[in-house]
Amino acid sequence: MAMTTDAMRTIAALEARLAALEGAAAARRTMARYMALCDVPSGALDGEALERLFTANAVWEGIGPQYTSKFGRIEGREAIVAMLARYLPPAPHFATNVHFLTSESIDMVTPARAKGRWIMLQASGYVDERAELIGARLEVDFVPVSDASGASDASVWQIAHFRTERLFDAPWRVSPRPAP
Repeated sequence: MAMTTDAMRTIAALEARLAALEGAAAARRTMARYMALCDVPSGALDGEALERLFTANAVWEGIGPQYTSKFGRIEGREAIVAMLARYLPPAPHFATNVHFLTSESIDMVTPARAKGRWIMLQASGYVDERAELIGARLEVDFVPVSDASGASDASVWQIAHFRTERLFDAPWRVSPRPAP
């Protein structure tokens, strides 16, 4: 039985909607893994690494009055991972660090790109015993991972452009950790 033109249009529309939902879910998973890998202690699973979350030519940048001068614009996967490594163990920076994401909006989802926005709360305890809460606005562009042939995997997306803008910070007290 041949399909009608209306049935083919309906199927094409449903396929596009499904692809958009799958792209948004993949972007959300990538962002959750990024935050878990930046937590201290890390929420890494076996075989996970920050470099797998970024495209080869990714951009990571601080924007706004506080983060433009602190972070600037970092280009390329290796440079981004090297910058992030300055804050993660074994580097002596955070004693504890946890990220919380809220106010999520993932839009502009096409087969080739998605843009997500979040408000992030970061609770940080430093090795010098200071502690602070940081609020930031994040805007992140994602692209699907492509294999050697150029075909993309709709279930795995990477960060192409990460922007963070500090909104506020506040000191807080961290209770000492119990001895292991």
